[in-house]
Amino acid sequence: MVHHDATVHHDPADRPAPADGPAPAPPHRVTVAGVAVDTRHYIGGRRVASAHTFTDHSPIDGAALGEIARGTPAEAEAAVAAAKAAFPGWAATPRAERARLLHAVADGVERRLEELAAVETADNGALLRSHLRGVMPRVAHNFRFFADWLLSLGHDDFTTRDHTNHVSWDPAGPCVLITPWNAPLMLATWKVAPALAAGNTVVLKPAEWSPLTASLLADIAAEAGLPAGVLNVVQGYGAEVGDALTAHPDVRRISFTGSVPTARHIAASAAAHLTPLSLELGGKSPLLVFADADLDLAADLAAEQYDNAGQVCLAATRILVEESVAEEFTQRLVARASRLRQGDPRDEATDIGPTIHPRQLDKIDGFVRRALDAGARTLLGGRRGTGQYYLPTLLTDVRQDSEIVQEEVFGPVLTLQTFTGEDEAVRLANDTRFGLAATLATGDPERADRVTARLVAGTVWVNCFFVRDLKAPFGGARQSGVGREGGTWSFDFYCDVKNTVTAPKGWQPHG
Repeated sequence: MVHHDATVHHDPADRPAPADGPAPAPPHRVTVAGVAVDTRHYIGGRRVASAHTFTDHSPIDGAALGEIARGTPAEAEAAVAAAKAAFPGWAATPRAERARLLHAVADGVERRLEELAAVETADNGALLRSHLRGVMPRVAHNFRFFADWLLSLGHDDFTTRDHTNHVSWDPAGPCVLITPWNAPLMLATWKVAPALAAGNTVVLKPAEWSPLTASLLADIAAEAGLPAGVLNVVQGYGAEVGDALTAHPDVRRISFTGSVPTARHIAASAAAHLTPLSLELGGKSPLLVFADADLDLAADLAAEQYDNAGQVCLAATRILVEESVAEEFTQRLVARASRLRQGDPRDEATDIGPTIHPRQLDKIDGFVRRALDAGARTLLGGRRGTGQYYLPTLLTDVRQDSEIVQEEVFGPVLTLQTFTGEDEAVRLANDTRFGLAATLATGDPERADRVTARLVAGTVWVNCFFVRDLKAPFGGARQSGVGREGGTWSFDFYCDVKNTVTAPKGWQPHG
C-alpha cells in the first residue's frame, strides 16, 4: 500500500542467525516501527497460531509488515469457548475490582502510547501526530471512562402501589466485537471497555487491513492482570472466522462497526439465535451552510471533512450551501483545502495521509470517474496522487439522485450543492438512506434550533465538528445503524437490564 521508506521491517527472526550468535526469535513476531508485535491470535490467555496466514501491508509504502495468523472456525470456536469459561468468574467480580483492572489497562496504554501510535500509523496510514495527541489518549480514556461510569451506574428505586422496583444491569455473557480499519484501536476499545466493564467477556475481531494494535492490546490487558479468557483476539477474514463468531449459539451480544452490506450479513447470521446487535454503519452526512454563517468557520469545517483521507464514517461529505453565498463560500473552501498537505503520515507537517488499501483507492477513483462521466465538475482534485494517495476532491454540478451524492465513498471526496431556503436545505440534507450525522453552520440560534429539529441524524453539530463526549448516545438513524452506545446506553446494550419488584408483605419476622 504507498511510498516512502517506512521504519518497518520484519523481525530479525526472519533472517538466519550467525552460527555462533543467539538463537533466532520466534517467527510469529514482527517488528513494526521498532515495536515487537505478536502475529498470533490471543485466546484463553495464551497465543495461538493458525495453519495459514495473511499478509498485512502498510499503506504508507506498501511494505509487508508481517504474516498474520489467519483464523478459521476452529479458532472462533476456541475463542468463544474461552470467553464462555471465563464469564462466570468475571461476571461475579465486584464492580470495584473490574474498574481497577480497566484502569490498569488504561495505565498500560499510556505507558505504551508512543509505541501504539507508531504501530497504528504504519498499519493504517493515519497521521502520527493525531495518534499521539488525540487517538491513543482517547483509547486510554475509553477504559477510564467506562470503569468510572460502572461505579456510578444505577437507577433510583421507585414504588408501585407500595411495591419497590429495583433496576439492575446484569452481565449478559460472551460478546463478539467486530471493528473497522479507519481508527482501529480507538473504535475497538470504544466497544471492549464497556463490554468488560459490564461484566462480559469479549472476543475481538479486528479488521484484517489493520490488525496490529489489537494484538498489542492483548499484551497490555494480560500485563494489567485481566484474567485469561476475559479478552480474546482473533484475526482473519469475515467469511472464514467472522461468520463463525456471529453465528455461534453461545454469543450473547454482537457489536459491529462497518458497512451496510456486511451489517446485513451479520444480522442474518445472528438471527438464528436472536443475538442482540449494535450496528454502527455508514454515513453520507450533510454540512449545511446558511448565508448568515461565519463563512471562514464554515470553510474550515468543510475542509476538516478531509481528515484521515476522508476515511471517517461521520464525515460531512455533502456540502449544502445557501445560493446567495455559494460563490464566496466555494472560493474560501477551495483556498483552504488547497493548503492541505498530503504526504507521509509520520511527518508533523502532513495533513492528509494515504488511503488504507489499493482496493479502497480503486473504489474511490471509480466513484469519481463515474461522477465526472455523469456531468459532475471538478473544483479541486479529482484524481489519484502518487502511490496510494487520492487528492482532496471537491465536485459540483451533481444531481441529488446521483451515485456520488447518495452512496458513501469513504475517501477525500466532497460534493457541493446549493439551496435557497430552510425547507430545501432540510429536504436535501435528509434525502439519502443514511442518518448518521449532520453539521450546521449558521449565525442564528433560532434557525439552528429549527433546522436541527428537522434533521434525521444520530448526532448534529452546530458551528463545530467531531466534538464527542462518551456520556452522549452515539449511533445512526435509517441505514446508518441500529441502537445507541455511550454512557448508560452502552450498559443497556451490553447488559440484561432487570427490574425486580418486591412486595411489602410476606416477610418472616426476624430476631
